[in-house]
Amino acid sequence: MMWDQIAEDISKATGERFQISDHRSVGGGCINQGYQISNGFQYYFIKLNQASEVAMFEAEALGVQQIGKTQTIRVPQPICWGTVGNSAYLVLEWLNLGGKTNASAWEEMGQKLALLHQWTPPQNYPGSQNFGWDINNTIGSTPQINTWEKNWVEFWQKHRIGYQFKLAKRRGGYFEQAEKLLETIPQLLSDHDPKPSLVHGDLWGGNAAVTAEGEPVIFDPATYFGDREVDLAMTELFGGFPAIFYQAYHQVFPLNPGYEHRKKLYNLYHILNHFNLFGGGYAAQANQMIRDILR
Repeated sequence: MMWDQIAEDISKATGERFQISDHRSVGGGCINQGYQISNGFQYYFIKLNQASEVAMFEAEALGVQQIGKTQTIRVPQPICWGTVGNSAYLVLEWLNLGGKTNASAWEEMGQKLALLHQWTPPQNYPGSQNFGWDINNTIGSTPQINTWEKNWVEFWQKHRIGYQFKLAKRRGGYFEQAEKLLETIPQLLSDHDPKPSLVHGDLWGGNAAVTAEGEPVIFDPATYFGDREVDLAMTELFGGFPAIFYQAYHQVFPLNPGYEHRKKLYNLYHILNHFNLFGGGYAAQANQMIRDILR
């Protein structure tokens, strides 16, 4: 029944009749279930979660659409999303990932990410001058607050690090120097005045790949308008991308002085979020990062 309804919704969205002849489980990350569905010649990628999570899928779809409209870097285009019974679903274009991630592909990835960060929206759109996004979305399954702010320092202090500390406190996390860090953020970013860039927001190695044809792809975004350095910082968090990726990015859009100091503050957001999602040793890692930042 669920698959029939999803097939009907795909048919409405595409204008072409689609009937599922096969569906199989594929990797969907640690948050969602993932499936490939097919009618024998047309394929789609499906994410499933509880019906209460439909807003998460809608926000992801809108974020992917916005990145796609920049025509800078490839993303899987969303087809439709909604609820069926107790399940929420998101249907995305199926891309044959797993192409060879050679030097050429990583170089192109760096160049195209730089072009995404250079893209500017229309002047009458809030993101041309402000930091945030049209709606809140999620980072993993954690709410991500995107209230528009003119000031980057205030945005990062309040809606990123401050919000994660609030969630961590509810979870029982203890971060002795949390208040001191929050008070120090204006000083840490005092010589940095970034322009808003459309960022992926969750750009680690698991959310970047290459198609069978060799084209770089990014997916599973936590989109907003922010300091472009947040994307570069996160690429370094879990092992890093190849050196040629960073070289190619810098050739197109060089980073400002001080990035090496700011990236730990930006990555603290993700480590705090990992504590809020998974607990465990992430508290100790976050506390060490806080000590390093304040040193």
